[in-house]
Amino acid sequence: MQDRPTARATYEDLRAVPPHLVAEILGGALTTHPRPGPRHVLAGSGLGVVLGGPFQLGAGGPGGWWILDEPELHLGEDVLVPDLAGWRRERLPRLPDTAWFEVAPDWVCEVISPATARHDRGLKRDIYGREGVRHLWHVDPAARLLEVFTIADPGWHLVRTFREDEEVAAPPFEAAPFRLGLLWAE
Repeated sequence: MQDRPTARATYEDLRAVPPHLVAEILGGALTTHPRPGPRHVLAGSGLGVVLGGPFQLGAGGPGGWWILDEPELHLGEDVLVPDLAGWRRERLPRLPDTAWFEVAPDWVCEVISPATARHDRGLKRDIYGREGVRHLWHVDPAARLLEVFTIADPGWHLVRTFREDEEVAAPPFEAAPFRLGLLWAE
């Protein structure tokens, strides 16, 4: 039996997805998953707060970044929605006027959940590498850990894993360390 060619997902397919789902186009296929749960949202929001002050606003840190929650990325034919992403302002001096970004971020953070783990650790990570993202963080609220990756030849290199309430000083945000425990619900 021959495989029939399948039509590649379009942006219109993505827009037709109900709003209670997160939709992405990965490798030509429309992918959906439920909106994140409270622990997932708490970890992502907390990380945005911790990094936003010193790196976006320059409060207690060097500034020079845009740090955004759930930006829509149009990278080639792929449309991705990471939990957080950051751009150095020297690479992206102004935010786009569109509802999405076509410039790959310098840093991406995916908060891992059972619904997203396969794509976050697989195809999305591959796309980020292909598009030149230099730094990738995986935050896992259930395991209370942070995995820090940098891109290296031939692919992603795990720099370090932080656990529980360790102090995090990790690329590209070493200039303003923080306690990982700030991201977990007690």
